[in-house]
Amino acid sequence: MNTAPTPPCRIDTERLVLRPTGAFDAGRAFEIQSEWEVARMLRMASFPPDLEEIRRWFADHERAWAEGEAYRFAVEFRGRLIGIADVDEISRHEGELGYWFERASWGRGYASEAAQAVVHFAFNKVGLSSLRSGHAADNPASGKVLQRLGFRPLDSVRAFSRSRGRKSYSGAIRFRRPTHS
Repeated sequence: MNTAPTPPCRIDTERLVLRPTGAFDAGRAFEIQSEWEVARMLRMASFPPDLEEIRRWFADHERAWAEGEAYRFAVEFRGRLIGIADVDEISRHEGELGYWFERASWGRGYASEAAQAVVHFAFNKVGLSSLRSGHAADNPASGKVLQRLGFRPLDSVRAFSRSRGRKSYSGAIRFRRPTHS
């Protein structure tokens, strides 16, 4: 991994702008996580969402970025925040890719586009050597996104879901950086 901190940066894709998240994004994130169809796919989100908890989480993003613990991007389409894409739980040259989007943005390719940009950032700017990710068993669309990005199924594990309030099966998927990149 790079020894120098990775400075905050903006990433422009064909249709999206990815910029570091800020505390000011908490309100919009609360709106998105207030959609049950979104929240139920998130392992660590509560439902209904707690605005103060979301504010505290967003308030810590700048510190986490500066310390190389997590890199979280607000994903915007035409100036509107439609989701979050990030890499977190960084340790030993590995991190976890995550993303979530408002329900109205599903099925439009935004998750693939944003996640691809974050994967490139994680490998080429941060210097990670591998990424892992996962998805709820009842979210095959997210599994397809990950597979298009080169992730391969590793196993299925039982994981607690805060929003669902119980353990549920989720697929654990891992991606290794190709040696030729």
